[in-house]
Amino acid sequence: MRVFVTGGTGHSGSYIIAELVAAGHEVIGLARSDTAAAAVSALGAKVRRGDLEDLDGLKEAAADSDGVVHVAHRQDLLFSGGVHAVAAAEVPIMLAYGEALAGTGKPLVVAGSIGSPGQGLLGRTATEEDPALPSDDEHRATLRARNVVETTVIGLAERGVRSSVVRIANIAHDTTDRAGFLPALIALAKEKGFAGYPGDGANLWNAVHARDLGSLFRLALERGPAGRYWHAVDDEGIPFREIAEAIGSRLGVPAVSVPVDELVLPAYFGFLANVVTQSYPASNLITRRTLGWEPTQPGLLADLDNGHYFV
Repeated sequence: MRVFVTGGTGHSGSYIIAELVAAGHEVIGLARSDTAAAAVSALGAKVRRGDLEDLDGLKEAAADSDGVVHVAHRQDLLFSGGVHAVAAAEVPIMLAYGEALAGTGKPLVVAGSIGSPGQGLLGRTATEEDPALPSDDEHRATLRARNVVETTVIGLAERGVRSSVVRIANIAHDTTDRAGFLPALIALAKEKGFAGYPGDGANLWNAVHARDLGSLFRLALERGPAGRYWHAVDDEGIPFREIAEAIGSRLGVPAVSVPVDELVLPAYFGFLANVVTQSYPASNLITRRTLGWEPTQPGLLADLDNGHYFV
């Protein structure tokens, strides 16, 4: 299969390209710079120069492929317009793919997020049958900013596109993770002298190894039915306290409860204060049964014990 991939040089995307190449697919990776082009080539993929602002170019690349995997997003908009601006820029891209793939039955697999739909905020375990939820207040609207993207992708199934969304776990961990949630927590623990967790730390966070994430994108591309959500989740719900304890144990510092107070919590967690108190339990049962996905890599706590995060 000839597969067009965006975001292939990112943390998750590099594993996706490697997985597709290893499975025998011909991969064409989008690259906007010489550095990105070199990285795409090093992964065994062909290079297509361009960027996410060139909708005609994306449409052409999609039409020339047997399937599309879209993981990229307009990071340059994050600081000027926030997550809403990033999401707004994604919708025209999805519609461009829709025009190129309409009526073909070709697959379009797009990265989503377990956190942004906000099912976990309902106090129950999120499943793949949960649709993207509407926004009803400012905080949840921020968490669900990508929902319009997800619903647009799923809607393309009605136009003859085998479209689906892979909702990525809150924490994607592996040996190359340098700027994710775990490195931020570890940096805080080093700075403060203790590994903090909010309140009793019973709120649940989900996680997946980035290599297992890559295999799920491949399976969704190869065999996923149209109009479906998939959960790239291995650890379905780990108490935040246990994550803090694992970090503290490795650093040789105590794990300490941080009061859920509007002044105390931000003083420790900073920009993460708005999310660390949330609970995101999520199931992967439908994903496993439908696609035959079986995670094989270490879980989150085992990966922390491996020590590579603390080198």
